[in-house]
Amino acid sequence: MKMKITQQTIGMKLILTIFTVSLFAIANSSAQTLYKANNATVSFFSKTPIEDIDGKSETATTLINLETKDIAFMIQNNSFKFPNKLMQEHFNEKYMESEKYPTSSFRGNIQENIDLKVAGVYQVTVMGKLTIHGVIQERTIPGTITVKEGSILLESNFVVKNADHKIDIPTLVVTKIAKELDVKVAASLFPKK
Repeated sequence: MKMKITQQTIGMKLILTIFTVSLFAIANSSAQTLYKANNATVSFFSKTPIEDIDGKSETATTLINLETKDIAFMIQNNSFKFPNKLMQEHFNEKYMESEKYPTSSFRGNIQENIDLKVAGVYQVTVMGKLTIHGVIQERTIPGTITVKEGSILLESNFVVKNADHKIDIPTLVVTKIAKELDVKVAASLFPKK
């Protein structure tokens, strides 16, 4: 079986390569400055008059470098679970096209001048690139970082518009799916060994 190589295939391979290199660059620091989670939670919700859509994954990989304040997230799109199997199938096949675009990611840098080695609760903004459905968007995302002895908790709420990432909603179901999704991220990170 021959694989058809398209511009999208090449583009996705380039995005994955860039993200992998970015993760390596973040990870290429001393263990005391690098924190990691393999089970970060990413959930989204959209409300419409006809149907609420609620998806959740608990398998996102997250890295933060305390020295550089770089943050990276990556999630497999097919890891999202839904209350109903048909919703999950439509999400992967019709909207996210998970076979073609297997991952979503974010790579950014904390803008505030804070010392992440000092315990406390910090309100932050992270500027970076959000990649969903193969489309990269420059974003500034707000969040809260709680630094405790031995761990870091990252939390964020933000909105993603389907149109910004070229996610097409068929006219037949346009009243069932909101034009934007409320996204929540939570990650407990520990020193990378």
